[in-house]
Amino acid sequence: MNVSRIFTVVAAVLLVTAFALMMLPPDGLSLKEGLAQIGPNTPEALMNGVRRTLGAEVWARVFLPLLVRPVWMLPLSLGVVCVGVAATTMPPTESPRRTGRRL
Repeated sequence: MNVSRIFTVVAAVLLVTAFALMMLPPDGLSLKEGLAQIGPNTPEALMNGVRRTLGAEVWARVFLPLLVRPVWMLPLSLGVVCVGVAATTMPPTESPRRTGRRL
């Protein structure tokens, strides 16, 4: 039950963040441009860290395509995944109890 609540809260935060990133920045802001607004060396630092730990192939096939997507798409996607996890980890509902009377 706690896992479901945790993922529900995380999903809510991610979905609100995605909506804010959809409305506030200018249209067409990519994830790479958004990271560059945080710090000028952030995209390069991310690239170096991923290449050092996971390899250049993972950078080219996984992370590089994500950087050209809109900045709001990553939190939206993660929020949808968290909604799914929260829904599947909910405890089963109890069935109504029988009163013993038969019709």
